[in-house]
Amino acid sequence: MNTNIYVIAEHIAGCIPDIVHEMLAQASHLAGITGGTVTALLPGCEPEILASRLVGASRVQCIEGEALRNYSPESWLLTLAPILGESMPGLIMVSSSSMGLDLAAALSATLDIPLASACVDIRIENGVYHFTSQLYGGKLLLDTRCDSPSAIAQILPGSFKPLETDTGSNVHVEQIAHHELPRDLRMKFENYIEPTAGDVDITQSDVLISVGRGIQSQDNLSIAEDLAALLHGTVSASRPIIDQNWLPITRQVGKSGMTVTPKLYFALGISGAPEHLEGMKGASMIVAINKDTAAPIFSISHYGVAADLFDILPVLNERLRERGQ
Repeated sequence: MNTNIYVIAEHIAGCIPDIVHEMLAQASHLAGITGGTVTALLPGCEPEILASRLVGASRVQCIEGEALRNYSPESWLLTLAPILGESMPGLIMVSSSSMGLDLAAALSATLDIPLASACVDIRIENGVYHFTSQLYGGKLLLDTRCDSPSAIAQILPGSFKPLETDTGSNVHVEQIAHHELPRDLRMKFENYIEPTAGDVDITQSDVLISVGRGIQSQDNLSIAEDLAALLHGTVSASRPIIDQNWLPITRQVGKSGMTVTPKLYFALGISGAPEHLEGMKGASMIVAINKDTAAPIFSISHYGVAADLFDILPVLNERLRERGQ
């Protein structure tokens, strides 16, 4: 078994997304079991700044080049495939982002190694990797044993907890050369267009008060807004609330909305459909209030209250007001 692991460190606008830190954390965990190494492969873009943030990697390999500074499927594939083909690590981790979805299948075909997509877990049993993939929006989980010497795992965001950012200051950074790219690349990066800003960015909130069908009407949102104000949080919602236009789409949590990892997540009247759980299961603490004792949200909650939220929230809000005085 080749115990070495490579993590593709994608970046956008000079920032490393959370999923890269999640992959590095799990790679570090697996390498700790096997005695292998973790290499973060960083194409282009401010290597001395980005490399210092790649906690969990034992080394960072930076590949400089103007054509690599911003993601382009053709230039990244032509650069990364030869490097990975020469090293041929036991495991290559790629994110399930728009970039990763673009790149992973092409790397798999070019290197002729298997690809496990939509992974939410990776483990080692009897010296081989086992992957757990999420299918049909989380309704099914598929376990796969990999008998190949090398494989690519495409990781869903929120599957692993990143390491603390202040523990990885001793990362060894290498500059490595790459094959010269053809001048007639068919795809080139032109410019980055910032998306239109929403009313709030729920991914940056430490406390989210999320409401579902159990809130019953738009007029009842005020009770959740009161709790959010008392906890210095933000109101978010599951898809049915957004579809009713009771809150803007920027507040939607889930597969078709935002993936959030707050310190505290209140799920009020949310049953816990797989599409919603996919977007919030990475929260540090989940508190669910729901009348249905069989609601799936309770399966991932740290604290659960099987009751009517309209019986609980007024009392909770009043207690919080008393403690704040």
